[in-house]
Amino acid sequence: MNWDQIEGKWKQYKGEAKVQWGKLTDDDLDQINGNRDKLAGKLQEQYGKSKDEVEREIDTWSSRH
Repeated sequence: MNWDQIEGKWKQYKGEAKVQWGKLTDDDLDQINGNRDKLAGKLQEQYGKSKDEVEREIDTWSSRH
């Protein structure tokens, strides 16, 4: 599934994102609203990972959905 599809169905994927990244709050997920760049930024902020690490995680997660 490509990111445009995830973005379009974000409300359906929010729960799965919360399971994957438990440090993200419901407010974080609402603010992200399916935007990949915002998701990456929040993950970097919450987990202290590099942009490359976060991008790989997002790619892996999105490929499963």
